[in-house]
Amino acid sequence: MACMSVLTRDEAQNRAQLLDVHRYTIDLDLTTGDETFDSRTLIRFTVRADQDVTDTFVEVKPAELRSVTLDGHPLDPQTLDGNRLPLKDLTAGAHELRVDARMRYSRTGEGMHRFTDPTDGRTYVYTQLFLDDVQRVFAAFDQPDLKAVFELAVTAPEDWTVLANSVTEHTGDGVWKAAPTPPISTYLVAVAAGPWHSVRTEHRGLPFGIHCRRSLAPHLDADAEELLDITRACFDRYHEKFEEPYPFDSYDQAFVPEFNAGAMENPGLVTFRDEFVYRSAVTDTERQTRAMVVAHEMAHMWFGDLVTLTWWDDIWLNESFAEYMGYQTLTEATRFTDTWTDFGVARKAWGYDADQRPSTHPVAPEDVEDTASALLNFDGISYAKGASALRQLVAWLGEKDFLAGINIHFQRHKFANATLADFIDSLAAATDRDVHAWADAWLRTTGVDTLTASVEARPGQWTLALDRDGDRPHRVTVGVYDRALGDGRTLVLRERYETDVPRDTAPEPRPGTRPALVVPNDLDLTYAKIRFDDASLETVLRGLSGIPDALTRAVVWNALRDMVRDGALAPADYLATAAAHLPEETDLALVQGVLAFATAHIADRYLAPGRRPAALATLTELCRDLIRRTEDGDHPGLRLIAVRHRIDTVAHPDTIAAWLADGTVPGGPELDPELRWRILARLAALGAVDETDIAAELERDPSATGREGAARCCAALPDEAAKARAWNAMFGSDTQAGLSNYLFTATAQGFWQPEQADLVRPYVARYYQDAVAVAARRGPAIAEAAGRWAFPAHAVDAEHLELGEKCLSEADPIPALRRKLVDQLDDLARALRVQQA
Repeated sequence: MACMSVLTRDEAQNRAQLLDVHRYTIDLDLTTGDETFDSRTLIRFTVRADQDVTDTFVEVKPAELRSVTLDGHPLDPQTLDGNRLPLKDLTAGAHELRVDARMRYSRTGEGMHRFTDPTDGRTYVYTQLFLDDVQRVFAAFDQPDLKAVFELAVTAPEDWTVLANSVTEHTGDGVWKAAPTPPISTYLVAVAAGPWHSVRTEHRGLPFGIHCRRSLAPHLDADAEELLDITRACFDRYHEKFEEPYPFDSYDQAFVPEFNAGAMENPGLVTFRDEFVYRSAVTDTERQTRAMVVAHEMAHMWFGDLVTLTWWDDIWLNESFAEYMGYQTLTEATRFTDTWTDFGVARKAWGYDADQRPSTHPVAPEDVEDTASALLNFDGISYAKGASALRQLVAWLGEKDFLAGINIHFQRHKFANATLADFIDSLAAATDRDVHAWADAWLRTTGVDTLTASVEARPGQWTLALDRDGDRPHRVTVGVYDRALGDGRTLVLRERYETDVPRDTAPEPRPGTRPALVVPNDLDLTYAKIRFDDASLETVLRGLSGIPDALTRAVVWNALRDMVRDGALAPADYLATAAAHLPEETDLALVQGVLAFATAHIADRYLAPGRRPAALATLTELCRDLIRRTEDGDHPGLRLIAVRHRIDTVAHPDTIAAWLADGTVPGGPELDPELRWRILARLAALGAVDETDIAAELERDPSATGREGAARCCAALPDEAAKARAWNAMFGSDTQAGLSNYLFTATAQGFWQPEQADLVRPYVARYYQDAVAVAARRGPAIAEAAGRWAFPAHAVDAEHLELGEKCLSEADPIPALRRKLVDQLDDLARALRVQQA
């Protein structure tokens, strides 16, 4: 058999027709050293009766394959080919496969990740087995539609606690046993082991727990009640929505170190990045984001865990559904009632951007031929666009019929696998509408439609026409606004009405004078770019802060953002609009989103380098305005956002250096670790501190976050030797083990500074050669970090674009890096076009 690192869809389909997998009995020993652990697996499976003598394979990626037996007969470990162990001459009936292996711990958040906390020296391990990393931990028929029961035993140091998908029991001598799971997919198996700090409770007769490393215990305790309240509220709301009860025996949420994703929906043991255990002050919007992730992952317990995709082409079914349900359920069940505003600002733009790149794909792609291709589809399309499509589906179908279809789907496919066709058939069973045609238009196509408004006014009446550039049907809400009497800036809602695009008939005139502002897609129920009529655009630029609803303002800000990216609005005009209206804004998600776009895109990329200092001066002054406005102490979140961005945009170090020396911003807040490292990073980029100052701060904060802060600051120093050390730490050929995923990212974040363009110019060309090499050497997680964070995004010029395109055509980067480079270079080409426009 040829050596292959990825599983193809055809292979998976063939294996699924051949086998039924019943049970895995897995024994992991985590006491054998710092580099490896022992893994023993017994797999009970059946070859179907209609099969002749046949061959297949099982996946495993060991440091050492010690022994293999099939039905009591030894197999030669030397037959392992890459990650595939051949199983030959299988006859119909029951079989037992035993695999004994030594496996490597990971430092990149893949497989069994091992982390030692620099604060107290305690060690933790956890699994992240998505998408095909099961084989880094135990032998498996590694595809989602070969579900089985999993029974785990874990040997761990005596002072550790072991968490798993089901309730665990300590049986003595460091051995923990987990209750057998219901049938689940291989990628959903989970273990988290270490001296956890735990807060436990019960809800509806089920054990609930939240867990973190010991050094974060005070911070978890401070938020425990909030986290558990949100967990209980979402759990109860899902039981109102879903007829199928929660399908597992417990619900643990573990906040784990150096986690690559936001969270992972392992049944009964959700793992989260432990930045969600806040060490420093955060805004209410950041708390809302954390709550949304809790709600998102819990939705997966039904959609993804109870009913699982058959193959990775339907990953959107998992993610889009959980994304939609997370935001909607949070809105319904918790104090966070404005979640769709945050979705519109923080998530939807992610989808719009991804959908306009060469790497775009349908929400439900049909060409996912292997696991490497599947990994590339975890993007703004599968999450944000897919959730937007479901939101549009609910607007078109009605929530009652939508939930009825969902419940049919759960009932038909529980503890099994399903496809897009199955999902659409379940929805169709609950409605008379043509759901299949809707799915073809929305889920099998690419790109963003644009809805352009034109208004005609006559005495006593006016008419709105919405022209569509694209092919999808849209149900939209149109918002109609007038200027308040005696106040040119405040706008009042005249009416909202629903309309379909395209319409079967010509739009009907509406009574009244021409409105000051017409907002297509006012409640953000569809997924499309919008363009205003000329009079409405003028109203927006002059009176955006006077729009009464935050969700409408989010739609408008997104429209302006899209116009900048498309060359239809000058970047300087966006900046001027932000300066005029953001000081009046009350919604934290909007302030954060607009400032982030204005800094990272307008100032750093869309304006020519010579115009950047003036743009930063505008943003610094805007942040001063916000800080002055919040001196009364009534808006701590707004003040925190303003202080953060004041730090990031300052051109002269004196003010923030004084803050650091005093340990506080005048009038507050006092500097917590996040703000101290943020200031130090900006001072490092400006050349106002040195490595001695950074070392002193690390001594003050020797935590994992402190280590990352120090790495970021050292890489930011405007010094040739510092740049060389940072580059070698990321890309040096002697770093086979290399920086952990988090330290790599932190170093990359510090390295490129627009102020240092001349200093780092030689590294732009080096980047492509070195990124390709490190991605090939260290795999997809580091490839993702190298493509996302280590890319020289500040270098907006034709020569850089040419270098990148040459790399794509000649250097053969691994798929994960290729995808990131395609996206980054498309953004670079767009920035060039915007500059030239």
